[in-house]
Amino acid sequence: MGLKIRDAGSPTKWLERLAFFYCCERTRAMSQYVPMTRDGYNRIKAEMENLEYVQMPLIAEKIADARAEGDLKENAEYHAQRENQGLMQAKINALKSKLSNALIVDPSTIPKDEVAFGATVKVRDLEYGDEEEYTLVGSGDEDYESGKILTTSPIGSALLGSKIGSKVEIQVPRGTLKYEVLEIAY
Repeated sequence: MGLKIRDAGSPTKWLERLAFFYCCERTRAMSQYVPMTRDGYNRIKAEMENLEYVQMPLIAEKIADARAEGDLKENAEYHAQRENQGLMQAKINALKSKLSNALIVDPSTIPKDEVAFGATVKVRDLEYGDEEEYTLVGSGDEDYESGKILTTSPIGSALLGSKIGSKVEIQVPRGTLKYEVLEIAY
């Protein structure tokens, strides 16, 4: 398949990758490295393989059936399936890109005294006094309803490297959020 996996398994490798991530991530394109767990990687890979090897052949069959019906100019089924094929290929390409830029992170090698990949962070909104909890995850593991956010999201990237008691200002589309880090758990 030709996909490259970057493994940040050893503590030394992890610290080097973490330093690189902190220093360079904000200046590099967001798609340069995609941190994720092995489970997240496997989930994305399974989805990509299902789309490519199961769903795409089904669409190809539907296109062939629609083509056999005759005049393609007025064949709505043919045009709809061609559009579906294009959309599915775009999704497959996006998943392959995530996989090729994957940085596999072993959560056991992450420093526990600051916010990093895999941390569950409790923060207080300094403007309203509300407390919120976020878990910083990689691609394939995000679930916004349960508070699992990407490390590359505006909130996730702003919290990276923070320690308990740190005050963080986060630029979001609706303005600036001001948080204080209350707890960090792994």
